[in-house]
Formats: sequence, structure tokens, C-alpha cells
Amino acid sequence: MKIDLSGKTALVTGSTAGIGFAIAKGLAGSGAEVVLNGRSRDRVDAAVAKLKAAHSDAKVRGVAGDVATVAGCNEIVTALPKVDILVNNAGIFEPKDFFETPDEDWSRFFEVNVMSGVRMARAYMQGMLKRNWGRVIFISSESALNIPTEMVHYGMTKTAQLAISRGLAKLTRGTGVTVNAVLPGPTMSEGVESFVKDPARQNGQSEDEAASSFVKQHRPGSLLQRFAGVDEVANMVVYAASKEASATNGAALRVEGGIIDTIA
Repeated sequence: MKIDLSGKTALVTGSTAGIGFAIAKGLAGSGAEVVLNGRSRDRVDAAVAKLKAAHSDAKVRGVAGDVATVAGCNEIVTALPKVDILVNNAGIFEPKDFFETPDEDWSRFFEVNVMSGVRMARAYMQGMLKRNWGRVIFISSESALNIPTEMVHYGMTKTAQLAISRGLAKLTRGTGVTVNAVLPGPTMSEGVESFVKDPARQNGQSEDEAASSFVKQHRPGSLLQRFAGVDEVANMVVYAASKEASATNGAALRVEGGIIDTIA
């Protein structure tokens, strides 16, 4: 299968590093004009330069804006009025005891992980429907179905993303627009690398050993038995964004290494 996204403009939120950057790189490699996003102009510019270095012929630009705020989303939409592919990737996570998680943390996670995608979809999806083509992709998590006890507040936001993506998909009935969610599992991004370093140092392990121990202890059902790479997640997103994925709509696409122990 050769995926060709030439002529399509893709916005990936929270894409200066990690899974978001890998998605942007994958879309650029398939011919899309890619717009990177982050809160800091300096980080956005650095990511744009890095992506151009990887794909010298790619059309890449950046727009700074905090998608966790109404003002930030408005800035992005003003700078970029139209997109064909929207990847709602921006998100945060933090292990925290349920009984020590204050209301402010629940609200912050909801704004960043949920409302950012709501606002961006609301801004761009009507145009997609009018043009009769578009892709909206929410980067959710296996934690949406397998709620982690160490971060219930995070799991709640990921479940909410599934509800939103499925509901929005129903609005596309009979059109060339699709809305899907992608569910990664433990993925070795920059943020997770720092997350693994502390237990590695505390237990006298290498980072690879600590990562393996985490999966076995906290995700014992994993069939992969390791952290996935960011490119493995990006591959699924590129497919969901493609013309070839026209019959994939309203789905929760798993890239979680078989952690979720259900068939359907």
C-alpha cells in the first residue's frame, strides 16, 4: 500500500516531540503539508527545522498556541483557517494517587486532554464536511478502556476522547469525512523516557530494564512485552489519515501491544 497525501494539509497538535512529532514526520513522508504545533514558538521552530532536516522536500510549517485554552485555539485557527487532517495529539499524563488528586488537577487534565480536541474539531470539522473530505483523529490510550489505578484522572480523559470521537463520527454519515481514535499503550517517547529514568536510578537498573519491569508490573497483559516505539504508533495514524482508510470510521484503533484483553 502506497499512501499518498499530496495536496492535503495536516495539523498535529502537541507535535514538537514524542508521538506527535513522529506522526507529523509520518504524514510529511506521505506527502502531506504538515503544520506542527506547540505552546512555545522556539520549540515549534526547532521541531520544524528538525522535520525539514529529515524530509528536505517536505512542506512543513509551525503554529504556536496552547490548545488547552480558548485563546490558544483561536490563535491557531486564525493562523490556519483550513485543514484536511486534524490529529488531536496534545495531552498530559501524571501518575498520582486518587485520594491526593485535587479538583484543580482533574480540571487541568480535562482542559488539556479533552477540551483541546473538542475545540479544534469544532473549528475544522464543518469545513471538512462542506468539502466532503477530511480526517479527524484523536490520540487516546489503552488507559481509556483499562483505567490505571495510578492515574484515574488521566484514564477518565482518555475514555472521554472515545465518546467524543464516536459521537463526531456519527455526524459524518454518508460523507467522505471520518473520525477515529487511536489507542497507544506504553510508548517510549521523550516524556516516558524521563518517567523511566527515576525508577532505573533508584533500583540500579538500565533504562531498558526499568521500562521492561514497568510493562510487566503495570501492564502484565501486554502481548508485546515492551514499550512500543513512537513510529509504530505513527504508522497507524498515517493509515487512519489516508484515502485508503475511507471505510474506517468511528473506530478505536489499538496500537497498545495487546494489553486490552477483549476481542471486540
